[in-house]
Amino acid sequence: MATLGDNKDNVVVSNLKLERMLSMKGGKGEASYVNNSQAQGQHARSMLHLLKETLDGVQLISSSDNDIPFVIVDLGCSCGSNTVYIIDVIVEHMRKRFDTTHQQSPEFSAFFCDLPSNDFNTLFQLLPPLANNRMEECLASNSHRSYFAAGVPGSFYRRLFPASSIDVFYSAFSLHWLSQVPDVVLDKQNVAYNKGRIYIHGANESTTKAYKKQFQSDLANFLCARSKEMKRGGSMFLVCLGRTSMDPTDQGGAGLLFGTHFQDAWDDLVQEGLITSEKRDNFNIPVYAPSIQDFKEVVEANGSFTINNLQVFRGGSPLVVNHPDDAAEVGRALAISCRSVSGVLVDAHIGEHLGDELFTRVERRASRHAKELIEKLQFFHIVASLSLV
Repeated sequence: MATLGDNKDNVVVSNLKLERMLSMKGGKGEASYVNNSQAQGQHARSMLHLLKETLDGVQLISSSDNDIPFVIVDLGCSCGSNTVYIIDVIVEHMRKRFDTTHQQSPEFSAFFCDLPSNDFNTLFQLLPPLANNRMEECLASNSHRSYFAAGVPGSFYRRLFPASSIDVFYSAFSLHWLSQVPDVVLDKQNVAYNKGRIYIHGANESTTKAYKKQFQSDLANFLCARSKEMKRGGSMFLVCLGRTSMDPTDQGGAGLLFGTHFQDAWDDLVQEGLITSEKRDNFNIPVYAPSIQDFKEVVEANGSFTINNLQVFRGGSPLVVNHPDDAAEVGRALAISCRSVSGVLVDAHIGEHLGDELFTRVERRASRHAKELIEKLQFFHIVASLSLV
């Protein structure tokens, strides 16, 4: 799919390799996801009322079966604190529901699921009682989290759990990531070849059709797997990047993030002779922001789920800045935000040194357009609440 190393070592990365390497930037550095996921957290919190409506529709197990755990899964959990917060919200809400109905609350089990390349070590350090404590304090603590936790590495486009074993599936800001860049997009002989671009925003119709087809195929596989894994009476709450336009060449906020200053920075590297145009053209961001119709078509074709709620939700800006009038701060925020979600792929494709050069240029270009970014960079999300038919 993409290439690894410099121009002397163009090793093609297969789609399986993409699955093994794709992740948000791990660790706790400046550009890490754990330090650059505040916007996602704000967006998730703004949707809590919709999540709780979904949880209110989950069927409670009878008191005679309270030895059976209530199982929650976060699909695409990444390595930040947002997933820990959401699991806490779900557990607390369901515990209150059991208390309200005078049923004995079961034990809770939570699975944190992401691709094998995810930084699970950083994530597990955020789980209570580890969070914000020194190891000595953790060992001396009598407190414990209110659920049993485990990590599950693997692609959510395939089966991950035993049949009829999960009560609640949650997935936020992950389903827009494709399982692969469509092969035709990288085929020079195909009309869908995305020449000169690293994203589909503003691309030709054939390219965007290929991305849409891949997204819908991936979502169909996702739903098929979940329909087998979910318990009767369970529910699923899904959030992914979306768009309000019916034109797939207009990718909305994702287009402004990846298709403007990020694109121009790649062009800068080509014009400065740091990479070849072919090197640029072999890199494509595997993200598709669907319309609500794109999403609905797949759910209805699958036939396993009832749509309780399906809407486009305005999530706000991915930029978190203290001084929106400070162009340098805005440019820095955009570059770091972009690197936290795409940096792993960029570094694998052109190396960390050229990755530094690329994001320096992203920051420089974004600073020149700071006012426009503050005014126009808004993310819309597809929010879906589904339950088994």
